Amino acid sequence: MNAIVDNAGAIFVATLISLSCAAYLGDFARRRFAALKGDDRADFGDVLAASLTLLGLLIGFTFSMAASHYDQRKNYEEAEANAIGTAFVRADLLPAPQAAQTRELLKLYLDRRIAFYTAGDAAQLAQIDAETSRLQARLWSVARTAGNAQPTPLIALAVAGTNDVLNAQGFTQAAWWNRIPLAAWSLMASVAVCCNLLLGFHARRSGFLLFLISPLILAIAFFLIADIDSPRGGVIRVAPHNLTNVAQMWAASPQP
Repeated sequence: MNAIVDNAGAIFVATLISLSCAAYLGDFARRRFAALKGDDRADFGDVLAASLTLLGLLIGFTFSMAASHYDQRKNYEEAEANAIGTAFVRADLLPAPQAAQTRELLKLYLDRRIAFYTAGDAAQLAQIDAETSRLQARLWSVARTAGNAQPTPLIALAVAGTNDVLNAQGFTQAAWWNRIPLAAWSLMASVAVCCNLLLGFHARRSGFLLFLISPLILAIAFFLIADIDSPRGGVIRVAPHNLTNVAQMWAASPQP
């Protein structure tokens, strides 16, 4: 499902076509059977208004969910950059050999974390994840060695910094897996189809533009929701600005 929703353009086209067809189907049913008149039209209008209100609430709720997921991904990118920068500074508290190893590993790790945010290919992402896991294991091995050799409060502080780096990556990954559930998409799409069927049946006359307005507006809304909720697809994406800034600071400052 994520592979489909990640393509916001496909969502836009599919929504526009399916909802336009639903509106024309409702219009066909009206012309095939009997047009609404008098009290029947008024009662049907109440049903249509209630259905459109429900659809608006569903779209608003789903958009809010997508926006919160986007904000969460941004916040965890910032938290991850802070954790890596703090661990790099605290490396000075380790013995000289472990301090040098930790700084070199953090530089490599930072490069892999930036690549995680910019990767668009599944094979490339799998390679980045594998390299990230190996670097995490090496970072923790160095920290564990230093902590076992000298279990002092200062060493413990440096080890805690490395632990925060590992935790930050886990939180980031969980945020990228957190997506709008399939049930929410299905419910919203079903209500949208029903609303356009009702619009077509409630119309007084047929018209190409008349039955295109509502599907077009809804298609734009679905496109925006899918684009925001997609971590890697679309045009609205989380860029690793904070991680890149850390890398630039390290490159500009002489390191011991």
